Amino acid sequence: MVPKLDVCISTSKAFSSLSLPLPLSMAAETASLLPSQACPSQPSKITSIKTLAESAGLTSIPATYTFTPDLHDQLTCVPEGSIPVIDYSLLLSGTPDQRSKIVHELGRACQDWGFFMVINHGVPENLLSSILDGCKGFFDLPEEEKQEFKGNHVLDPIRSGTSFNVSVEKAFYWRDFLKVFVHPVFYSPTKPAGLSEISLEYSQRVREVARGLLQGISESLGLEGSYIDKALNLEQGKQIFIANLYPTCPQPELAMGMPPHSDHGLLTLLIQNGIGGLQIQHEGKWVNVGALPNSFLVNTGDHLEILSNGRYKSVLHRAMVNSKATRISIALAHGPSLDSVVSPAPELLVSSKGNEPAAYVGMKYKDYLELQQSNKLDGKSCLDRVRIPAV
Repeated sequence: MVPKLDVCISTSKAFSSLSLPLPLSMAAETASLLPSQACPSQPSKITSIKTLAESAGLTSIPATYTFTPDLHDQLTCVPEGSIPVIDYSLLLSGTPDQRSKIVHELGRACQDWGFFMVINHGVPENLLSSILDGCKGFFDLPEEEKQEFKGNHVLDPIRSGTSFNVSVEKAFYWRDFLKVFVHPVFYSPTKPAGLSEISLEYSQRVREVARGLLQGISESLGLEGSYIDKALNLEQGKQIFIANLYPTCPQPELAMGMPPHSDHGLLTLLIQNGIGGLQIQHEGKWVNVGALPNSFLVNTGDHLEILSNGRYKSVLHRAMVNSKATRISIALAHGPSLDSVVSPAPELLVSSKGNEPAAYVGMKYKDYLELQQSNKLDGKSCLDRVRIPAV
């Protein structure tokens, strides 16, 4: 039996809602007008970094976009093949031995890296290309049309803007975004034509992959495969579609696409347009991530760390920019239902070696989401608020 999914399509004035038979996201960004300081010929107000980047004669970035390089930041090269690769087809339909091996590899990836690549996931390559093209079409819309979808609050279903949270930031990030709630109720901007249909199909297909991965991760923790799904009510789980635009930058060494941060939720699955820029922190050093063709880049979120009582870690990651090519990435964040209170799984606190103390206090996912997204991005500062200090 095919479940129903409410579908809402946004217009500039209201949302319209319809119910369709269908098989079946990370931040409080604000689209406030930002001051322009690049050159006198620019308009006094801009609404996107794309507008600034395309300004005639731009050779340097405004002071409000400048970050002082951290001399202690170390970028390291890891041997090819070091970043874990998960063959999803073996998790889905491999032999018992193959599946057992993949479940073990999933657990090690979550424990050692908080990050892995997924291949053979079954999402068609032409769908990946189409959704990237559709998001490029959105970012290419005139500024006044994008402003129709700017949103005002972290729980607004559609938000378009720039940087991360300009209401609290002293320096802005070289990034424009479109953020849309796509499950349990599907929303989409009405522009450009065709984006809503593509994003609906894409979101559904990726959500299936994410739930399959979470089943394997649940098993890797020694829990029932359905444990995470049931405990966090993933049938009503929050899925957020985030498209990011990182335009070319005349001084990439001084700018930042997104700062070091971890994600809320359980898993985030990301694709990009072939332009690199994602870095993850591994063993205290930053690692450039090169994506395999037609793969998903997957990072674990804060709520997987909480549920696993710290066995699995959410990964710190950041987005860098460059002077030669514009990068587009699309992330789909998968979290619990908004009303779920996420705390360490009780089954993981009891063992033959004695009871293990809980390392985190429980918090409703909605409250955590609002807390993280309403503040500056700062590492794992939000996760630290629910962490119980070791005695």
